[in-house]
Amino acid sequence: MGKEENNDPKDVQRKGKAKMQLKRNIGYFDGVSFIIGSIVGAGIFVSPTGVLKHSLLNVGIALTIWTASGLVSLMGALCYAELGTALPFSGGEYSHIKRGLGSLPAFVFIWTSTFNKPASNAARALLFAEYATQPFYGICPAPDVLKKCLALAVLWSLGILNGLSVKMSVWLQAVFTLLKMMALSVIAVGGIVLLVTRQKESLARFEDMFASEIPSASQVAEAFFQGLYAYGGWWSLNYMAEEMKHPSRNIPLTVMTAVPAVIVFYLLVNISYLTVLTPKEIVSSVAVAVTWADRVIPSVAWIIPLSVAVSIFGALNCSMFTLGRLSYAGSQSGHLPLLISMLNVHSYTPAPAMIFSTIIASIFIIPSDLIMLTNYFGFSAWLMIGLTCASLIVLRYREPHLHRPYKVFLPVPFMMVAMSFFLVLAPIVWSPNMQYAYAFLFMLGSLLIYLPFIHFKLHFPFLDKFTCHLQLLLEVCPADGPAEGKCE
Repeated sequence: MGKEENNDPKDVQRKGKAKMQLKRNIGYFDGVSFIIGSIVGAGIFVSPTGVLKHSLLNVGIALTIWTASGLVSLMGALCYAELGTALPFSGGEYSHIKRGLGSLPAFVFIWTSTFNKPASNAARALLFAEYATQPFYGICPAPDVLKKCLALAVLWSLGILNGLSVKMSVWLQAVFTLLKMMALSVIAVGGIVLLVTRQKESLARFEDMFASEIPSASQVAEAFFQGLYAYGGWWSLNYMAEEMKHPSRNIPLTVMTAVPAVIVFYLLVNISYLTVLTPKEIVSSVAVAVTWADRVIPSVAWIIPLSVAVSIFGALNCSMFTLGRLSYAGSQSGHLPLLISMLNVHSYTPAPAMIFSTIIASIFIIPSDLIMLTNYFGFSAWLMIGLTCASLIVLRYREPHLHRPYKVFLPVPFMMVAMSFFLVLAPIVWSPNMQYAYAFLFMLGSLLIYLPFIHFKLHFPFLDKFTCHLQLLLEVCPADGPAEGKCE
């Protein structure tokens, strides 16, 4: 593993030329906006009903699960903070699994992610198109062709922007994160005001919060799944660790700011919903925030659907940014074609990686039924989180002298490994489905690529000419940045 590169201009002058590598353009506040923007998507606005439904409308248990889900996410983020500060490279879990567990598990991760993450981006783009077009069609559904065209336009606009300028992507992320947090603040503050001004009526809904029917262990677990899904995205910062300014300080500080902030906002927003609506109304509502707005601010209720679209757009930008870094890191290690690890000579951005991930996401949009298949890959996300935390444990014992500016309390990664494998096995055991078998077979299918092309290094010379032509067309060249070297 290479050492962290120094971007000091004096060093650059001594070498006679600037190194072709990703630049450290992402600061503390940028990191906070990326984590919050990645976690807060459409879910908290549209359908925070899953937790309440599986909690059997028990308000106390539902709020407890929201808190517990946030704390589990914070524990995972702190584990990632140790890995990100010790190994500040692009690629997130991929880079950490490769260092801790080896090349093959890392390849399985990038193989699965190359399919699953672009499909998730395609789903976000289609959901954005749904919210952006529906106001123009009233009660009638918007045409599918229009939604797909708009989704493709959004995907490629963000893909091109991320490929041209990191600073513009970071600025856009900060703006959209601010807008979505303002919308959440309207809901949260509105609930607090109503709770104070209508004390008897509002507080009645929170009296004896645990008095309702107590859900079974399996129902609590289902509610927990829903809560953890709403916090998904806390792992995003490690994908851009190579571009963080002062990563040893900013990565843990960013995590400790952003994740607790989301926990507080999620709790306040849920309390606000429960202040205005009954548990039964929340569970039966298609879009809870819209119903809340119709009750509280009917004259400007249109703000909420607009906020949902803004929130989805911001989350999509963050997801595309991180996916580009994953492809870039995989190519640097020899797990993806060489071209994908090259940087634009003008902007020092991983433009080929952005184009690669955007093309795959676009393919999923055209026959959008394919996106449904990715639901069965949900377990793979927690499998990789478990492997990443296991990598942390392995590295603690195998490389005890590795410089770790931040160290998480060691029992925390053990807890995260146990939690992850429970979350992987539980849905398969409780709701067995052949699609899970297909998902496992797809992951095992990575061996058909890994053995000939990675392990035995099968190479087709004609691809070199193709790569050379694309390199000239895109004006890119190989990166000199902190890479782990080619895989064996």
